[in-house]
Parts: sequence; structure tokens; C-alpha cells
Amino acid sequence: MFDELTEKLEATFARLRGRGVLTEADIKEGLREVRRVLLEADVNFQLTRQFLERVEQKAIGVTQLRGVNPAQQLVKVVYDELTAMLGERQEGLKLSTIPPTVVMMVGLQGSGKTTTAGKLARKLKAEGRQTRLIAADVYRPAAIDQLETLGQQLDIPVYADRSTKDVVRIARDGIEQAKRARDRVVIVDTAGRLQIDAELMDELKRLKAAVQPTEILFVADGMTGQEAVRIAQGFDEALNVTGVILTKMDGDARGGAALSIYGITKKPIKYIGVGEKLDALEDFHPDRMAGRILQQGDILTLVEKAQSTFDEAEAKRLEKKVRKEGMDFEDFLTTLKQMQKLGPLEGLLKLLPGVNASMLKQAKIDPKRMKHIEAIVLSMTPAERKKPDLMNGSRRLRIAKGSGRTVTEVNQLLDQFKQMQKMMKMMTGGGRMPGFPGMPGMGGGGSPFRR
Repeated sequence: MFDELTEKLEATFARLRGRGVLTEADIKEGLREVRRVLLEADVNFQLTRQFLERVEQKAIGVTQLRGVNPAQQLVKVVYDELTAMLGERQEGLKLSTIPPTVVMMVGLQGSGKTTTAGKLARKLKAEGRQTRLIAADVYRPAAIDQLETLGQQLDIPVYADRSTKDVVRIARDGIEQAKRARDRVVIVDTAGRLQIDAELMDELKRLKAAVQPTEILFVADGMTGQEAVRIAQGFDEALNVTGVILTKMDGDARGGAALSIYGITKKPIKYIGVGEKLDALEDFHPDRMAGRILQQGDILTLVEKAQSTFDEAEAKRLEKKVRKEGMDFEDFLTTLKQMQKLGPLEGLLKLLPGVNASMLKQAKIDPKRMKHIEAIVLSMTPAERKKPDLMNGSRRLRIAKGSGRTVTEVNQLLDQFKQMQKMMKMMTGGGRMPGFPGMPGMGGGGSPFRR
């Protein structure tokens, strides 16, 4: 997400960095370019104008600061205003003091509402909150089946009643069942339409009045840009929504919806969907997102991903084993699987400061490469994984055939693994850490993630 916006903003600031001193004319010229970039990203025109007025007002004083790169000061001003435009601070899900907390999911058909309900349920369950889903979309074919399938995958109960079309009754009965089961959160998946209509809004108003939800979350397709903002306004006027979830933000969304929706509705973006998998729902942090847009990275999100994914006991066991016996392919496979849980490598690299889309293209990262490496390792026998030195030509040929890869790829992996073993020995032996294999300019061979 925001790749195109990030590249264009970086190009604008790069031109300004080349100047030792920024005049008022330089700043205005740069902000004209920023204005063009924001409008191309489908950001609301009125919001763009107000944003630039605030930036210009603060940036004029940049020229008076000595000893500080004025272009960097301008970036800081833009960062602060972007953070404000995105919502200023992170707002999580509000929980009722008397459970269960009732969450209504609303939005148009096709926005990913049902899948997002499943993602949110999974997230809440992982946080230790017993959650239940209620299937209140009785119109879309297979909507109930879809929610029940998600519930089975996540081991989360789903309340459904196919004998009636009365969604108020369905929601009430589901909440009563949740109270008896002492559930902490109930998520009501409501019906959508291809567009806003009076019948839909009337049903949602009746549902709101009946269940008194703590949260009404509007689910918007992040790919629709300004249209998502207009639709959000319609739902907000009818229901007074409490927050927004933007879906499909892992695609080529230009970012207009994310940058406009808070400024227009003043409703906080609470979560963003960043993939199709059920774990691909992230808390939305305005300051972190502003940092990503301006290539300052998002190390906090990266650390949180690692903390929620890695098994601490397994990591300690692996460290003790490697220190005592050295690293083998069984350890390598364990580490590889832990890394895969973090998500696509390209997505992780984008969280590092200074990494942009063009750099990732030049790096030629192959998202399938980790799977190829895993296939090669899984095609080895347990003895070969324990002792890679056993592998002669015939064994390598067998592994290549078994994994569907070439002998050259098998040889490359074995060579890189030997370098990694040497590095681990030096690290555990207190020696100086050598260059990590595959990192350009730091020693070692070609990256195992290149094509």
C-alpha cells in the first residue's frame, strides 16, 4: 500500500535535500509537488488544501533553523501533519464494562465484511477474549455458510438461524446464547448491498436499536478511494459509526481512502486488512503509517509481529542446541517456518527505514523462494539434515528431483548453509560476526531469496 505515493513524495524531498538552504519559494514549489502527489493518490481536495496550508504555515520557519538540514525539518512537518490527517493516535476496540461487548460490522457488499469479521474474531480470541460470531446476513447466498466455515477454521462458535429472515430476532437470540456461554465479545455480521439504499439502512437502524452495540465498525474497500469516503459518510449519518476497518490495503491502493476517511468523518481507522489470510488484520497506528509513507520504517510493528509469532521456549531451546552442537538443517527448517509465520518477506522489508518499492524491485525478491528452500530441505532424509556432509552427487540429484528444483539450486543452498554454519560458530565462539551470506556488500554468496 502507498507505494506510489511514497515514491513520489521521496522524489520531491530528494530534490529539496540537494539544496543547502530552503527559501520560501523553494518550500512553496515543493508543496505544489506534494499537492499534485496527494491529489493523484485520490486524497480529498478540501483535505489536501487544508493539509498544505498547515504545512506551509509551519514550514516557513524551517529556513531560520541553523545546524539542521532544512529539508529534513520539512519532512518532520509533513510527518506530523500526515499523522494528524490519519487520526493522530491509535484507537483500539472499545470493550463494554458488562460483557458481552457487541460489535456490529456494516458496509457494502464486496468490501470483505464477512472475512473481516472472522479476522477480528481471531484477533480477539488470540488476545484471550472469548468471542462469538452471529450470522445476520440472510440475503447474500452462502453468507451464513461462509461465516460458519470461518468459525470452524478458527474454532470460534457461530450463531445462525436459517428458519427466519428476522435479523433482529437472530441477533437477539445469538447475544442471549453468548451471555449464557459467558462470551466476552459478540461480532454481528450484517447484510450489505451493492449500494446504499433506504431498506438496508432501515434494517441496520432497527438492529442497532435492538442490540445496542458498543462498536459499529464500517468496513470499507481500501481500493475504492474517494468512493469509500462518500459511502462511509452515508453509513455514519444513518448509524453514527464508531470506527473504520480498511480492507485490501496490501494491494495497489493509492491510499486516498486511508488519508481522507478520518479527515472527512472524524471516525478513527481501527484496523487495516493487509492480506487474504485470517491473521492479516493489523491495528492501525496513524504515526506508524505516516512513518511508512515517508520511508521512516515501522520497527515497532515489526517487533510486535515477531513477539506474537515466535515461540520463546523453542527459540531458547534452539539457541542452546546451536551453541552446544552447531546448526543443522532441522534447526534451519524450524527457523524458516517461524519466519514464514511473520508473513511475506517483501512486507517485512517494507517496515525497515529507507526501504521503498523500487529497492525491492531491484533486489528481485522471489516470494516463492522460501517455499522452494523448504521443499529442498523436506526432500532430505533425517540423517542428511543432521549431517549435510553426507550429501554426494547422487543424493543431491535425488533431493532435486524430490523437491522439483534443480541440482544447481540444491548446491547453492548447501553452500550458503555451510557459510551460515561458519558464521554461527564464530558467533557462539565469541568471534567477530562475519558478513551474512546473501547480503550485498557484506560478504557471502548470492541471496537465497533472489530468483
